[in-house]
Formats: sequence, C-alpha cells, structure tokens
Amino acid sequence: MYSEVVTVKEVVTEGTDITTVRFDLNSDVKPGQFLMVWIPGVDEIPMSISYLSGGITVKNIGEATSAISSLNVGDKIGIRGPYGNGWTIPEGKILCVGGGVGTAPIMAAAEAVNDPDRIDIVLGARSSGEVIFIDRAKSLSNNVKISTDDGSLGIKGTAVAVADAMMKDQRYDVVLGCGPEIMNKYLLKACEENNIPVQLSLERIMKCGTGLCGSCVIDGLRVCADGPVFRGDEVKKMSEFSVSKRDHAGRCVKF
Repeated sequence: MYSEVVTVKEVVTEGTDITTVRFDLNSDVKPGQFLMVWIPGVDEIPMSISYLSGGITVKNIGEATSAISSLNVGDKIGIRGPYGNGWTIPEGKILCVGGGVGTAPIMAAAEAVNDPDRIDIVLGARSSGEVIFIDRAKSLSNNVKISTDDGSLGIKGTAVAVADAMMKDQRYDVVLGCGPEIMNKYLLKACEENNIPVQLSLERIMKCGTGLCGSCVIDGLRVCADGPVFRGDEVKKMSEFSVSKRDHAGRCVKF
C-alpha cells in the first residue's frame, strides 16, 4: 500500500452523471480492491478501481463525487491504497454481473482474466443512460447481455433475471457480482438456487479504509479490510446484509 499525488490523464463521460477519471497507478492491484481518493479542499472517499492500470468511475451524487466528476486533464488528486480483498478468480467459466456504477470493478475483473471465451458479462441499470462500459465489455467477452429496468436498452428486466437465465443455460465456475445491495441480495439467491459459487462486492461508508474507524462494519466484519468482496457463504451469514447499514455518525440505520 502507498500514497501519492497523481495527475489526471483522461476524463471520460460514461453515462448520465457517470464519469471515469484515468491516471497512472504505480502499484499492483487486484480487481475488486479500492483506493481512498483525496480531492484537495473537499473530502477523501473510497472508490473502486475500474482500470487496473489506474482509473476510477464515479456517479455524481454528492460534494466529493461532484468534485471528481468536474476534474480536468492535468488536475491532481491524492490516492492511497490499494485496500481490501478483491475477487478470487478461478480457472474455468466466469459470469460477471454489474449493476449501474457497480459495473466498474466488474470490468477490472474481466480485464484481469483477459480471455473473452472464459468471461460472460451482464450489464444492468435502471435505464439506458446508466449502462456503462458496453464497448469495453464486448472487447473482454464474447457474450455480453444488457438489461434495463425500463426496457430502454437491451432486455427489459433486472440484471439478476438475465443472469439467472444464463446460469440455467450454462455452467459457471463462479459468479462475480457488484451493484446495489438489493441486486446483490437476489443474485446471491439465484446463485444458491443454481448451485453456483458467488462472490459479491459490498458497499458501506468508509472513513479510513484501513479497518480502524468501524464505520463500515457489518456483523462484526469490516468491509474495508475483510472485504469489500465476500464469498456467498459469508454474506449468507450476515444478519445486516440487505437490511441495515451505518450512517456517517456510525449509527445502524435501515435500508
């Protein structure tokens, strides 16, 4: 792990209020890990790594994400990390399921495999403007399915429904999932019903990224240090999963 100031090399608009910021990452990373990203004068927030060579993809939902989305080539930000445990990628056939901006770390996993015959990908979102990395997914996989809740692009329905149909048609050695917690909940259920191992990336508020502050704790596990990627059997034991999380003051609140 390390910390440094990096220079923004590229800024790409991926979808509605979704932006990728590219920079050189001078450290080996594992897909599924994250960085703590410092925007001078604004805040420091955790961001999943969307490009293994250096890149984050952010949805503009608040002050810090707005500041990242407004960065220009040549601007500087601080990063430290990488932190956390990423995906354990086995040999064999892999199904990657991404929901919304959760597609970003999924793409890093597909990039790490770098074999279009081994990877099938589902890109899901609420509408067409939130489906990201379509061309990138097609360059990494020979089988890419797109779903939107409103039917504005691809199959009308959820990413989980599409993934479930694919699992019934094709045997996978593992499913890798990242998206809203409700998506992860039903993806876990679908994988159990199809008897396929799954690894899920969970999202919680992280203030330190190193496991000290406790803001990301779920059932005694620290998402920043013990995750953010957990095996399905670990998630199944979590009584707080898809039920509650902690707010910025550390209080447990319902979803």
